[in-house]
Amino acid sequence: MTVSLHNDLSGQVALVSGATRGIGYEIARGLAASGATVFAGARTPSYLSDSELLPIKLDVTDTETIKAAITRITEMDGVLDILVNNAGIAGPRKPLHMNAIDTIDETFAVNLRGPTLLTRAAIPLLSTCAGSRITNVSSGMGAVGEGMSGRYPAYRVSKTGLNGVTAYLHEEYRIDGVLANSACPGWVRTDLGSPDAPKSPKEGADTPVWLAHFTAESPSGLFWRDREQIDW
Repeated sequence: MTVSLHNDLSGQVALVSGATRGIGYEIARGLAASGATVFAGARTPSYLSDSELLPIKLDVTDTETIKAAITRITEMDGVLDILVNNAGIAGPRKPLHMNAIDTIDETFAVNLRGPTLLTRAAIPLLSTCAGSRITNVSSGMGAVGEGMSGRYPAYRVSKTGLNGVTAYLHEEYRIDGVLANSACPGWVRTDLGSPDAPKSPKEGADTPVWLAHFTAESPSGLFWRDREQIDW
């Protein structure tokens, strides 16, 4: 499979949700290191002190902050080349019948509804940039082909749904020059992962940052891990 990459992201504008810590923070830092102007989405922007990032208030469960964030980017830069839907929560661990309804709703709201609505708001801006990229940070735990081994039901199903959003975006907007891909960061040492996980947040951010370097001729509508295509 042929992948063509931008040498750097100078002059490009990116928005990363859930950029306060962990994988999201490392994605934002990686894009900034490549020269992009990076809006780092955070429910509490004051938590971000990295001078290379532009903190922007963004709660993907709050449509008003979504609208305000896109408006700010439009007024400041007028373009958006890269959107990384990273914000996510683990949700309840126990089997489905033991989960409270509000915890299921919250997990779907953050992991699936939020990225869908943020992308909805960003599409008009993304469509003005030929070869713009959407990366949805998903998980192998939501890959049907890898088997649903149990527990974390809302998380698993929300990530399966997010992969569906990726496939839809590819079919709907590829003609407008928008690339959409999903990325599995692997098992990472974050609040959502575990201290025992083999990957650091920076290692988990590698594939999403790599996907953000895709040119307009590169693949779209696929699921990736460690820079390799994997099964849905």
